[in-house]
Amino acid sequence: MREAAAWSAVWVLLALAFNAWFWWYLDGSVGREIANDKALEFLTGYLIEKSLAVDNIFVFIMIFGFFAVPAGVPGRCCCTGTRAIVMRAVMILVGAVLLAKFHWILYLFGAFLVITGIKMLVFAEQEPDLAKNPVLRWMRGHLRITDEYHAERFTVRRNACCGSTPLFLVLVLIEDHRPGVSRFDASGRSSR
Repeated sequence: MREAAAWSAVWVLLALAFNAWFWWYLDGSVGREIANDKALEFLTGYLIEKSLAVDNIFVFIMIFGFFAVPAGVPGRCCCTGTRAIVMRAVMILVGAVLLAKFHWILYLFGAFLVITGIKMLVFAEQEPDLAKNPVLRWMRGHLRITDEYHAERFTVRRNACCGSTPLFLVLVLIEDHRPGVSRFDASGRSSR
């Protein structure tokens, strides 16, 4: 816990230091008004991303607990997020283009956030049930899943047969959750 808190503090301080440098650079090159606006935009974006990361932590803890993932193993699932980075970049670019061309779409995005917030508030008391997740049910019905973990391996070969470990299921559910917006509603069902 102490190490995680220390690293979190380091990354937050690094982001704030970058924001201060960004403001200072823009203040000297394009003026204080633009520097204030751009630094505030960066800080706002950073805080939104940080809050989405906290949401991810809660979902990851729920998934790791459901699958009883042994200590030390979850890191491999969290470090295979290249797809998530690419998808987030694509979504940001598409969103920026849509907002630049169609300003009215901002109201649709806002309505989506309000509806999502209301849905989260209404279902806040219900305990999630990952066993009902359609992605998980499909994988259990179509893949050979081993009963036990094999260190940090996603697949194993036994008797000329290849099978997926429970860690592979964890990886798929974590990747299904990204990028940033939970697709699990409060009942544990995928909201797709």
